[in-house]
Amino acid sequence: MKIVARDVPPRSAWALEQAGVHPLLARLYAARGITAAEELDDALAKLLPPSTMRGLPEAAQLLADAIANDKHLCIVADYDCDGATACAVALRGLRLLGAQRVSYIVPDRIVDGYGLTAPIAQRVKDSGADVLITVDNGIASIDGVAHARALGLQVLVTDHHLPASALPDADVIVNPNQPDCPFESKSIAGVGVMFYVLLALRSELRARGVLNTATQPKLDTLLPLVALGTVADVVKLDANNRRLVAQGLKRVRALAMPAGLAHLFVASGRAAKVATTFDFGFAVGPRINAAGRLSDMTLGIECLLTDDPDRAQELAKILDGINRERRVIEGDMREQAMAIVDGLFDEGDEPPPAICVFDPDFHEGVVGIVASRIKDKLHRPTFVFASSAAPGKEHELKGSGRSIAGFHLRDALDLVAKRHPGVLLRFGGHAMAAGCTIHEDTLDTFEQGLVEVAQAWLDAATLTRQLATDGPLKPEYRRVDLVDALHKEVWGQGFAAPVFSEEVEVLSQRLVGDKHLALKLKHQGQPVDAMWFSHTEPLPGRVTMAFRLDADEWNGVRRVRFLVEGVQTSA
Repeated sequence: MKIVARDVPPRSAWALEQAGVHPLLARLYAARGITAAEELDDALAKLLPPSTMRGLPEAAQLLADAIANDKHLCIVADYDCDGATACAVALRGLRLLGAQRVSYIVPDRIVDGYGLTAPIAQRVKDSGADVLITVDNGIASIDGVAHARALGLQVLVTDHHLPASALPDADVIVNPNQPDCPFESKSIAGVGVMFYVLLALRSELRARGVLNTATQPKLDTLLPLVALGTVADVVKLDANNRRLVAQGLKRVRALAMPAGLAHLFVASGRAAKVATTFDFGFAVGPRINAAGRLSDMTLGIECLLTDDPDRAQELAKILDGINRERRVIEGDMREQAMAIVDGLFDEGDEPPPAICVFDPDFHEGVVGIVASRIKDKLHRPTFVFASSAAPGKEHELKGSGRSIAGFHLRDALDLVAKRHPGVLLRFGGHAMAAGCTIHEDTLDTFEQGLVEVAQAWLDAATLTRQLATDGPLKPEYRRVDLVDALHKEVWGQGFAAPVFSEEVEVLSQRLVGDKHLALKLKHQGQPVDAMWFSHTEPLPGRVTMAFRLDADEWNGVRRVRFLVEGVQTSA
């Protein structure tokens, strides 16, 4: 691992300080591309206007007409947290805006696979629906959309995934990544796209005289769900996404959120009054995702939809239990996967430029998490495959991949598909995460194709893990109030949480629970406690350490401690 410090443009940092931003925050923001204090304004009025997203006016007209004619609207959701929150936002928002008949269908990860398929379109038709609305999927569902239209359904696709060369023949498509869409936030999550659809619909209903500024519903009640889905989907937190998340967090901290979300905080042992993006990404989000991985995402969506506190508590407890089961399965799979990976190269050698792992006993609902763990450990693009559990698909393998900076995973799959026609039965995704389905007989060909692309695209520098940090921490900033201030900010993908780095002296070290390293350090001449979770190897007396700031409480007294992210020993 190589620890590197981010560049801090001095003019930007100075301008932020002159505008009243704390010097430490000014430095952190400047290193993340913020040049003026106005960019930190998270007011709703600063959101990108809906008028710039292609398809929104047409979507608003379609939905306003459907509501006026009392048509039955059916949401086709996705089985991850972004899809679940997008579904809940759609149902809650459409009902607020006057829709009387709204239902939803969520595909089963194993039986249905991903996206709008012909059988799902048939289920929507059989439910008596008139209008089919996809959330967080649909842009790749050419056959599914065609079948829905042939059945007489109107189809509105709302999605954020990258489209292929051909688009589905829907009545309306809303996706900022479709060609000729000027909307600046290309990284908006599926739940964010649906929120914008509702903003446009409300505007259309005002224009028709159905609503006015006095009678229109407040859609900001949906922002806690928008924030959760945005963070959980690990999309880049550009300025617009940060505003959506900040606004959602403010409402969560004020305890103004759906009952299910409140009880998910309780079930995960987190305090909503001091909620952070970390809570969304590593506590609440995984409990929603677990339903889609191991059970039925209907549980997650119902938890986000109910306004009954008792029902919300019951569902949150069920989701927490499923998540505990997921952790056990993941742990076992991770051990199996690492044993397979260890056999791919000799000890002391570099791993191959891309990793593919398969075991017949793997659970397809957890392959993405295991791929992420292997990618984190080896710093290689990684695919983990499991046998399909879908009836009639026993000879297919479902794969989920995670990537590293500099290797666009979906583009890599596209290139493999072109070089090896027929190997990839289905694929899709983003730069850093993607999924695919292959026949079990073509696993070796797929692995060879992925490795070939990785050999061409990745060089030694890219294959060397780099930990970007914010450099040294002044001792006067090692304060609990500043730790709390940092935790309140919106950090995440593309706007990384602060990690500091400098040389420290290791005064003492001991194992805690046989798997964590508890340290006493000398930092800038002063003692400080530190923890390195899931690490057991002892450290030398002096190291260059990368660390996050945390506050530990003991006997009612809160003290700053370091959470170690990595070390670089002296040569």
